[in-house]
Amino acid sequence: MKNLQPQSVWSHFATLCAIPRPSYREEALRQHLIEWAQARGIAYVVDGVGNLILKKPASLGCESMPGVILQGHLDMVCQANSGTVHDFERDAIKPVVRDGWLIAEDTTLGADNGIGVALALAALEEANLMHPPLEVLLTINEESGMDGARGLAPGTLQGKLLINLDTEEWGHFYLGCAGGVDVEVRHDCEQQELPHDFVLLRFDVSGLRGGHSGIDIHLGRGNAIKLLAEALRDLAAHTDMRLVEMQGGSARNAIPREAFAVCAVPINAVSGINEWVEHRLAAWRQRFAEADAKVSFSYELDEMPAGLAVQQVERDRLLTFLDVAVNGVSQMSENFAGVTDTSSNLGVVSLALGAFKATFKVRSLRDARADASANKLVSHAQSYGLQAYKDGAYPGWTPNPASDLLARCQQVYTREFGQPASLQVIHAGLECGLLAASHPHLEMISFGPDIRGAHAPGEKVEIKSVERCWILLKAVLQALARRS
Repeated sequence: MKNLQPQSVWSHFATLCAIPRPSYREEALRQHLIEWAQARGIAYVVDGVGNLILKKPASLGCESMPGVILQGHLDMVCQANSGTVHDFERDAIKPVVRDGWLIAEDTTLGADNGIGVALALAALEEANLMHPPLEVLLTINEESGMDGARGLAPGTLQGKLLINLDTEEWGHFYLGCAGGVDVEVRHDCEQQELPHDFVLLRFDVSGLRGGHSGIDIHLGRGNAIKLLAEALRDLAAHTDMRLVEMQGGSARNAIPREAFAVCAVPINAVSGINEWVEHRLAAWRQRFAEADAKVSFSYELDEMPAGLAVQQVERDRLLTFLDVAVNGVSQMSENFAGVTDTSSNLGVVSLALGAFKATFKVRSLRDARADASANKLVSHAQSYGLQAYKDGAYPGWTPNPASDLLARCQQVYTREFGQPASLQVIHAGLECGLLAASHPHLEMISFGPDIRGAHAPGEKVEIKSVERCWILLKAVLQALARRS
């Protein structure tokens, strides 16, 4: 990244790639940034939940202007391709430059939201940049529940204007975002011993693209958990299949790319498994020819010792629930063309030693719709005799098209780039809704560079769009430092 421009931004992003920062493990990065701030005379505060707030006085003559808050989050989603050896708590991210993009080939890159953090840090140390009183709010655990924004005490922030740097499509100003809620489903299954004339097989669904469970949910990509449940239901209808173990997905806010199950089948049924797997795979590749053409379905003999499987009634209960549970887009926005209004994502499933757990992420541009969809999921799970409850709800961010901050930003954008930015809302959970709840006086806007594949291996960010963001951010801060 040494040869990329603007070097000040990429230098900070290189640091973020070098210091591991999964959710709940941001301490090392936060300490590094504290030492960085101390070396430059930048004031800092760590609040009661662990958020880092950096403060810089206004430029000379700009002290009376409304303060500006630049906001991003320290953590990143940690996903790696199957077979990739990478410890996200110890190993650095190793991106490469390809065709104008910076990409992490086999892991997530952390451009979400590392680029936003890097832009804010670069603004703090930019020489000769005229700006109002400046605060940089770097929250923790955004990707795993928005704990930092949720725990921010009222009155912590002194600024009046907030620029969130956590959106992923250049050329848009974002005025609103979806709220969300998790639904967790659990069940303790009755088990039984496997017959002696059964053999264990492991079935794997892989090769899917995955992606962000909000901004990519409308693209029609395959969900590995749903496909596996669909296949196993079919297998159970044709042979005496016993379900031993099942695992899929790694984050509730990522579309699951891989899932596997360990099953037992009668020895005399094994000869037909290969043809059945090939038939299922051919059907999937036709079904997902545009959205997920590399879907893979395979099986192999499993070497684990014979043990217990869930009882047949439990098998049918779990597989039917997973297969028919609502997943994907349920409603598109009436006000923003092409934007998802309400969706759900079956993100994680596990079944081991009879203990079953599944986690869904429900999102909507309207909080009441997210709550209603989550309630339906809970009721659906309970109708199958499963325990289910809602957790981790956070509000959406209501658009304000009449915002003075938006008007100023549009003026700057048009001057710098020759045309106005489009106005948009995002079907993802920005922290703006929670920040508005604790600081209702804030005017807010969000923008960011072009990022593709967030929350999935192969995540990439367009280099030129990062430079444009830097130009825009500096110009906006300078405009907000003036009275007109």
